Amino acid sequence: MIRSEGVRIKVPASTANLGPGFDTLGMALSLFAWIEMKPAERTVFHLYGEELRGIPKDKSNLVYKLAQQVFAEAGVAVPELEISMASDIPLTRGLGSSASAIVGALYAANELIGAPLSMEKLFDMATAVEKHPDNVGASLFGGIVSAVWDGERAVHLRIEPPAELQVLVAIPSFWLPTEQARKILPDSLSMKDVVFNVSRASLLTGALASGRLDLIAAAMQDRIHQPYRAPLIPGMEQILAEACSHGALGAALSGAGPTLLALVERNSDRRSELEAFIQRTLGEHGIEAKLLWLEPCSEGASRVGAHEAAPFAAGNLV
Repeated sequence: MIRSEGVRIKVPASTANLGPGFDTLGMALSLFAWIEMKPAERTVFHLYGEELRGIPKDKSNLVYKLAQQVFAEAGVAVPELEISMASDIPLTRGLGSSASAIVGALYAANELIGAPLSMEKLFDMATAVEKHPDNVGASLFGGIVSAVWDGERAVHLRIEPPAELQVLVAIPSFWLPTEQARKILPDSLSMKDVVFNVSRASLLTGALASGRLDLIAAAMQDRIHQPYRAPLIPGMEQILAEACSHGALGAALSGAGPTLLALVERNSDRRSELEAFIQRTLGEHGIEAKLLWLEPCSEGASRVGAHEAAPFAAGNLV
């Protein structure tokens, strides 16, 4: 069944790694991307918001390509589409902008034809494109996701975020392409560093699942990616080392960066102190950054109705 009226999808942003969980742990966050998809006589795109400026408006667009993969998998033909896209998620900042687009495209296309593919199948397809399951898992399922991928199949465990948890992100004004951030990582690691990270990732997963916020500071330490990426983000090393002394439960590089992330207890009276510390530290290194308080997002990709029309307001086309 093809929904001639089309569908509108809302997808959350995500943060990945959370320190030690490299390419394994992800959490959905309360920034969103929207995709509206309809059958059409010819393919046309409507892009809203500065974050989408420069994205292709033809069939080379990744959203169109992924939609066609879904149709092919389901044995359905919908060759021409009208696609509208809007996003609050900054591009190449470590907040899962590419993952949200991948998940949104697959989910929207599946809903457009009556949802014949399972969520697990969509997860496999999304991971095959993204090449790691943490961001796409969080955007698809919501909450906190621990996931593995063997090159063909992705398996995940979803954890409901602790109710007491909030997230402060510092989004620098510069871009950091994921490819660049990955190239700087070493080809091999010492057994000592591997054990260090495995133990922290295990502790962090357990701490988040059980609501043990007191364990987060010890559990979010990392030796396999953040130390190597720190030179790319001036001030990062100091922020990760000292954030807990200024009220954070723990701090990490968000994904491949350059966004920095701090987990904070909701009722903390040190929020302003933490903000000032992060802003001051980045400023001392000449880095302008936007600070946002976000919520862990329990809901993943979902269909929404006309009440979600705001991002498609007239006058914001790019």
